[in-house]
Amino acid sequence: MVELKPRVSVQYVDKATVVTLTDEKILEDMDVQALKGSIDSVVEQAERVNLVLDFRNVRFLSSSVLGLLIRVSRKIAERKGSLRLCGIHPKIYEIFKITRLTKVFDIYEDVGSATKNLSEPG
Repeated sequence: MVELKPRVSVQYVDKATVVTLTDEKILEDMDVQALKGSIDSVVEQAERVNLVLDFRNVRFLSSSVLGLLIRVSRKIAERKGSLRLCGIHPKIYEIFKITRLTKVFDIYEDVGSATKNLSEPG
């Protein structure tokens, strides 16, 4: 049996749905598609979702993940929700800065700061 990666853990904290990426590397196309499936299922569960993606375990990711994040962001915005990222490793954060994605995404240090001041979904 093939194990699907990346694995995620989902928690509900205050007014947010927190999806923690549990794998250190998200590099292969299959991994990105599995992540897309996991995130899409969370986003589609509610009309409006406050989603926090916690990257604290991730050390390596492919550029495909950045494209996925942009698509997820648009989908959540269409539903009047919000997307926040947190726990991004400094080397990955540099990629976000170089690509100017720090201006596109709300990035926080940790889950606690990312879930503060969220409005009630739905």
